[in-house]
Amino acid sequence: MAAQILDGRATAKAIKEDLAQRVSALKAKGITPGLGTVLVGSDPASQSYVAGKHRDCEQVGIESIQVELPEDISEADLLGELDRLNNDDACTGYIVQLPLPAHLDTQRVLEAIDPDKDADGLHPMNLGRLVANVSDEVSSPLPCTPKGCVDLLAHYGIDLAGKHVVIVGRGVTIGRPIGLLLTRRAVNATVTLCHTGTQDLAAHLAEADVVVGAAGVKHMIDPADLKDGVIALDVGVTREPNPEKPGKFITYGDFGPGIQDKAAWYSPNPGGVGPMTRVELLQNVVLSAEQQAG
Repeated sequence: MAAQILDGRATAKAIKEDLAQRVSALKAKGITPGLGTVLVGSDPASQSYVAGKHRDCEQVGIESIQVELPEDISEADLLGELDRLNNDDACTGYIVQLPLPAHLDTQRVLEAIDPDKDADGLHPMNLGRLVANVSDEVSSPLPCTPKGCVDLLAHYGIDLAGKHVVIVGRGVTIGRPIGLLLTRRAVNATVTLCHTGTQDLAAHLAEADVVVGAAGVKHMIDPADLKDGVIALDVGVTREPNPEKPGKFITYGDFGPGIQDKAAWYSPNPGGVGPMTRVELLQNVVLSAEQQAG
C-alpha cells in the first residue's frame, strides 16, 4: 500500500486556528503579540520567505514588524537594529533572515538577539536550556523545524516512544537540535545521528523505525535501504532550475523515488515539514506573549 501522507499544510492550518483563538484571548487582556523580521539585502528567496511569514501573522492576528536593510549595511548598524528590537515592547519575538551577506559575522549577529525574543529557537542560550532540561516543561523558545517534525507526527497520532529515529544531516537548523527534542522523556525516542562521516549509512537506515532526511542532498536516501513500513520525514531541500520555466526552480528532497511505496507514513517535500516550520515560529511568539501575560 502507498504511504499515508503527513500533510504539513493541513496540520499547520489546524494549529493556526488554535493560535488565532489564543491571540484573541491575549488581545482581550491588552496584549498584542508582534513578530519582527530583519531582512538584509534583496535576495528573492529570502524576500518570498519573509513575506510568507507575515501572511501567516495576518491570519492569526499577530502584528508584523518588518525591518528591511541595505545589503551593504555595516555590522555595527545591523547590531544597532537588533538592539532596538530587543528593547521594543511591541516586538514579542523576531528572526534575522539567513543567509546574511558575506561581510557580516552571522554567529555574532544571531547571538545579539535577546534569547527571550528568539523566535527561531536557535540562540545558543535556548539550545543550552534544551540540553539541560530532559524531564521538565521547556519554557524557552524551541527550534522551529525540529518542533514542527514532532508536532506533525503527534497530529497524526504517531507515538515515538521507544522508536529508533535515524537522522541524516547535522546542520544547526534541524540535524543537531532535533535529537535534543526526540530524546526528552516526553517523546522518549532513541536517536542515531548520521552525516557525511558516517560509515555504512545503509546499515543504519536499515535499522530505523523513523528516518529524518535533513542533509539537503537530492535523493541521497535510497528507499531500498529502508525497512518496509518506515516513517519518513523529508526535510532536506535541494533547488534546481526548472528547464521548462526559466527563472523558476524545482524543489527536491533527500529521499529518492519510490519512498511512498516503502513507507507507512511519509512527509513530502514540499508540503510536509516546511509549513510546520513557519507555524512553529508563530507558536514561539504567542507562547512568549502568554508568558508575559502571566
